[in-house]
Amino acid sequence: MRGERGEPGETYWERYESLIDEQIRRATAEGAFDDLRGAGKPLDLPARDDENWWVRSKLRAEGVPTDALLPPSLRLRKDVERLDDDVRDLADEAAVRAVVADLDRRVVAHLRFPVGPPVPIRRPSADAVVGRWRAARAVAAAPEPPPAAPARRRWWRRRRD
Repeated sequence: MRGERGEPGETYWERYESLIDEQIRRATAEGAFDDLRGAGKPLDLPARDDENWWVRSKLRAEGVPTDALLPPSLRLRKDVERLDDDVRDLADEAAVRAVVADLDRRVVAHLRFPVGPPVPIRRPSADAVVGRWRAARAVAAAPEPPPAAPARRRWWRRRRD
């Protein structure tokens, strides 16, 4: 044991821990841990029953939406359900029809060669989507009615007040 670090009779793990503790103390004294990002802030710990906490935190840190992890069939179904929201802000009917045609092409390709769990997916109808898009734009473009004048109170109600 001569020439080795530690006291005679110390176990390997005791020497190993003390070496690490010494390195941490030295680094703290030199200020290596000063001004670290997140210093003094609480830790963002996951829920105890979430076994995939590390996957979710990594996706959140990388900015990847969780929808990217879905199988293609479920992702397509979500895209069909969100279609009205996706085309709401488009400027003209041609752009709406282009988005619907692209989604329809992807749905048809999936129906030919399905991948993932079998999920029923309906093909989007361009005419139906354009009709809902026009209706939403008409509601948004309609001027708000002027505020109604306050109703006059009847004379017998005024006498009681």
